[in-house]
Amino acid sequence: MQILTVTSHVVYGHVGGQAAVLALQRLGHEVWHAPTVLFSNHPGHDGFRGEAVAPGLLAALLDGVAERGWLAGCAALHIGYLGRPETVDVVTSIMARARAANPALLVSCDPILGDAGRVYVADGIVEAVRDRLLPRCDIVTPNAFELSLLTGRPADDAMAAMADLRARGPRIVVCTSAATDGDRITTLLQTAEATLAVQAPAFPGAPHGTGDLFAALFLGNYLTSADPAAALAHAAAATHDVIAAGHAAGADELLLVDMQDRLVEPELRLQVERLSG
Repeated sequence: MQILTVTSHVVYGHVGGQAAVLALQRLGHEVWHAPTVLFSNHPGHDGFRGEAVAPGLLAALLDGVAERGWLAGCAALHIGYLGRPETVDVVTSIMARARAANPALLVSCDPILGDAGRVYVADGIVEAVRDRLLPRCDIVTPNAFELSLLTGRPADDAMAAMADLRARGPRIVVCTSAATDGDRITTLLQTAEATLAVQAPAFPGAPHGTGDLFAALFLGNYLTSADPAAALAHAAAATHDVIAAGHAAGADELLLVDMQDRLVEPELRLQVERLSG
């Protein structure tokens, strides 16, 4: 299927679009990437160069896609790191045009706002994403800190927070890193019908980009399977395999090229547990 992804671009490393595009392509999808920022590398590497793409330029790029009539063939819109609060309006505009061209459009947002108790986006982005973007999305994939930030609920009340977020519009909420218990990490998924959980081995100091990778793998699998449980198990297992390879190699970036076959066929097999519904 054809997917429009609106997220960051880095020259070095595998975060944002450099994680999502390859994952979606290896799952068999055609991907159109519109960059929201152009950075030399992830800022976590002790600094970076570059800047956010001006909202007017991003809008012009997306206008060019729309003017060619390609939105009618777009099956999904994938949204990641935005860079500026004004970018939210650009994204909601192209979302409306894409849905007009294809009412079956699936919209997935990974609200990249922060982690481990720290917000790392510009002022105004949290509110813009929470109030203007997420209510229009079908799938939302926050980590535990982002889920708490978006709902005002404590991080240890994830199931209630997911229900709050769904009540605002999204049909599927996936909370990555919902809990870490010793050497296991739990990811939760909630729909109107059920709450599901999957546990995978945890690693200390996972490389940047794991959330970007998981969100893309979940969307790519769900597009073809229409099965939330299968998409959850696949995304968690494939992300684990990539992290495990990087941990063994001492890498500070995701080894996506080396491990690209595992994006399609993970070695790890995970069981999805039904918690409710």
